[in-house]
Amino acid sequence: MHRRLLLGTLALAASAAALPAHALRMPTPDTRAGRWLQVSVVDRATGRELPLYRHGGELWVAGRPGARYAIRVHNRQGERLMAVMSVDGVNILSGETAGVQQTGYVLDAGQRADIAGWRKSDSEIAAFEFTAVARSYASRTGRPDHVGVIGVAVFRERPQPVAVPAPPPALQREQRAEAEAPPAPEAGAAADAMASRKAAPGLGTGHGRRETSWVTHTEFERRSDRPDELLRIRYDSRENLVAAGIIPAPVPRPSPTPSPFPASPAGYVPDPPRY
Repeated sequence: MHRRLLLGTLALAASAAALPAHALRMPTPDTRAGRWLQVSVVDRATGRELPLYRHGGELWVAGRPGARYAIRVHNRQGERLMAVMSVDGVNILSGETAGVQQTGYVLDAGQRADIAGWRKSDSEIAAFEFTAVARSYASRTGRPDHVGVIGVAVFRERPQPVAVPAPPPALQREQRAEAEAPPAPEAGAAADAMASRKAAPGLGTGHGRRETSWVTHTEFERRSDRPDELLRIRYDSRENLVAAGIIPAPVPRPSPTPSPFPASPAGYVPDPPRY
């Protein structure tokens, strides 16, 4: 069962909803992640897409304490996609400890949108904002172990069934081996570096102020139980990313050498000003 969506809306699969798309700037090459679905992190105060830094096999972004942010998504494909999204290990729609089989946002072909907060209802969100780890939503709900990561699991939609001839046995074996291949292991070197080289308190995502954000519902049948793409963006303060070597440290400007004769005036010593 399918429903036609209104132009410019983002739908949720099953029990989820849809978010209005916004007019977005074209992203620069170093701010986007993903092949099926392009994902970036946006500072909502400036509208700027934050740079992504590659380090230790992972992507990192620098957050500013107190700043509200959004997860910007762009479906670059000619078909609908579903994005199951998590922040700090929590599903942003249901508040459950996140799993890839949970509900997510559905984007039409070519659609763009900013996901700006925790979904509270069909008409309201609580804004994402960078905050101290202890004040993050995950920590306040007793789940602090995965604070500091944004996750997006992308699923393609199952097409309408068509009659096709069975592939040769050799090809069937090859397809079965590919389907049963284990997922790639997650990189851990960067996490070890961050744990030992913190320069400031870490960042989490808070449960910010309420904002209006309308959504609709739609049906979506996944092509596979496994995500077609799994994106992971880690975040922390700029100070901590510099301390861990993820962001290059700024080069200090050399201090000017003091000169004993900065002006070298001609003539003799003038009288001081009168009282």
